Amino acid sequence: MDRKADPRKDFYRYATGRWISTHPLPPDKSRYGSFTELSEWNLLALKKIAERCAAPRSIAEGGTPALVGKFYRSALDSRARERSGFGPIEDLWRDAEGVGSPEDVAALLPRLHADGFGAGFQAFSKADDRDSGVYAFFMWQGGLTLPDRDYYAAASFAKTRAEYIAHMQTMFELKGLSSQEAKKRSQSVMRLETALARASRSRTDLRDPVKNYNRVEAADLDGKFPHILPSSYLASSGIPAKYVVLGQPEFLSAMDSLLAEVALEDWSAYLSWSVLTGAAPFLHGEAEDENFDFFHRRLVGQKEPEPVWKRALKVLDAMIGEALGSLYVAEHFPEEARRRAAELVQNLSDVFEGRLRALPWMTESTRAEALEKFRRFRVKIGHPPKFRDYSSIRVEQDDFAGNARRAAAFEFARQAARVGAPVDRDEWFMTPPTVNAYFSPETNEIVFPAGILQPPFFDHRADDAVNYGGIGAVIGHEITHGYDDQGRQYDSKGTLRDWWTKDDERAFNKRADGVVKAYGAQEVLPGLKLNGKLTLGENIADLGGLSIAYEALQRQLEKGGGARKKIGGLTPEQRFFVSWGQIWRMTIAKQEARRLVTIDPHSPGKFRAVIPATNNPAFDEAFPPKKSGRPAPKIGVW
Repeated sequence: MDRKADPRKDFYRYATGRWISTHPLPPDKSRYGSFTELSEWNLLALKKIAERCAAPRSIAEGGTPALVGKFYRSALDSRARERSGFGPIEDLWRDAEGVGSPEDVAALLPRLHADGFGAGFQAFSKADDRDSGVYAFFMWQGGLTLPDRDYYAAASFAKTRAEYIAHMQTMFELKGLSSQEAKKRSQSVMRLETALARASRSRTDLRDPVKNYNRVEAADLDGKFPHILPSSYLASSGIPAKYVVLGQPEFLSAMDSLLAEVALEDWSAYLSWSVLTGAAPFLHGEAEDENFDFFHRRLVGQKEPEPVWKRALKVLDAMIGEALGSLYVAEHFPEEARRRAAELVQNLSDVFEGRLRALPWMTESTRAEALEKFRRFRVKIGHPPKFRDYSSIRVEQDDFAGNARRAAAFEFARQAARVGAPVDRDEWFMTPPTVNAYFSPETNEIVFPAGILQPPFFDHRADDAVNYGGIGAVIGHEITHGYDDQGRQYDSKGTLRDWWTKDDERAFNKRADGVVKAYGAQEVLPGLKLNGKLTLGENIADLGGLSIAYEALQRQLEKGGGARKKIGGLTPEQRFFVSWGQIWRMTIAKQEARRLVTIDPHSPGKFRAVIPATNNPAFDEAFPPKKSGRPAPKIGVW
């Protein structure tokens, strides 16, 4: 804290100022905050586990420790990676260079997707939004290397585009192409990706679940996309889909036309680039360094790479995360943490249900549906009841890129095989060590991995005010997501269905529009303001989450006899708001701030700390104005 700051004039500095002044951005980070600090602690815990698994005795014994140990060893074996060079991707490179027809391009796409390479469009399975009890297959816009479609057109990213072309040329030259050929291919890739970007929907438009759900029977797909040939994609991938959900049909139509109209040598360049850039982080030093120079140093402002062991663990977490996570929770998730977290969830749920029952602008028919949805709410804490079995993946101690490809193929095959099957309600979408939480609209559940149930978010030894301002508000945030501008469109079974009366919908949207305008007026960098529509759902969740957490704290304090004990000179209410503010402390590079404003549905940390707190009516009671002082600034969301 910076106690010299006035919390009513600069709450962010008051709550986090001393930390910010003593924590400059580390050279191996593009942003650093409380989430990062806890993630770093978790990485240290995971490192001890991975090193133990990598010992010869553990590998010889087999099982999950051996799987983790061999994968970890392969990531650290720089000599093997140098010896291999570009060898691990030569097969796909040759196929990409050898395409001789649009049919060849279409045939290569499922092979690339299966091995984890993004090209053309995204393909995945998840619970069907309109029939949440079964898995459906989705085709979604994709195929871009830069973070967002705006990077290909906006004047503010002109320098980035020039650097991207130069980066591609360098990578092609490292692969052995002449300077002239490398330059030609780089320009081909840029033209094709720009065309795909032009056909892509904005991040804001992608938040509309109704517009992004377009069901097409499998038998009708080839007639709509005769060059992509979706039926062949499904057959070669082993996907038993009777229908496919298209996210953005106009994107797939544009891509289909590009397959017919764009020269095959341009498509060859694009596909070979997808292989090259996708594999670069797993290859030898020159390729990995050049990949870092553009995607980290130039794009997001990270000055130095993280130590190799951290990068290795992040890959393991992404690819065999439940194997690594099962070992993590055995050592770092005490039952007391689960019990206290469950108690917090129940207390906040009681407050939220009470608010649903008393909401003055909601009519009874909508309220009945809202309460039924809340009654069916599920809560998951810590880790899944059963961890995923990765034993079928062949993992070699000296083949990092190959291990990554085979792990990606395992996941692609897992998602392909389940299409049409009942949804596994016990599945988790985050690994146990993850410092985050989520709400799933299709399964109507909130999920809190073990990784976040630690200080500064949660400490079972800390007083209630700190925990309610930290993990309590995070819990409230996830509960509120069930009724934000997206979540409210899903019913109690997780099905995308309009269950609101028109009057209630208008009342909701009127309030939501106020949040859009309030946040959209905030300036992140000179001349760069927040996108209030893109961040609407997260902002609603922050506002609601902090509010219900505060009321839950008041109920908890009343249970204790109403005592308002000061700690460190702060009342429980003051500690509550400070705890909330401190979980959003952050230092960030300008490049990363600009990237996140473009792509991230979350507001930057400063605004998440300040706006929900200072606009809560209880803030003025916790930090009352001096007689000569001015009221805390409001943005009008209440």
